[in-house]
Amino acid sequence: MSTVEHTPSESGPDAQKWVDVQASEDFAQLKHRLRKFVFPVSGLFLAWYLLYVLLADYAHGFMSTKVIGNINVGLIFGLLQFVSTFVITTLYVRHANKHLDPLAEKLRGEIEGDGK
Repeated sequence: MSTVEHTPSESGPDAQKWVDVQASEDFAQLKHRLRKFVFPVSGLFLAWYLLYVLLADYAHGFMSTKVIGNINVGLIFGLLQFVSTFVITTLYVRHANKHLDPLAEKLRGEIEGDGK
């Protein structure tokens, strides 16, 4: 813990602005939009990963089924874990650009005093 007392700079937002923004409807909407995307997608990804782990542990025959040459179902599922990560990242960026960033910019303007 620091013993140095920090004083807000004259150009920076004061503490009351932060409290007001956190209590605002826009901030609540921003949190709602973020959680509406993040929680379901995280749950789906974790379920998908758990399925992969369980199949790898308990379904050796299925996972070792050859598809093409030496490529088997387990290898494909493993590679799909990486693909799903990139897909989720792309979907999140699109979601943030469309639904989160405009509202975040508005809130930033309020905090910084731009009045947007």
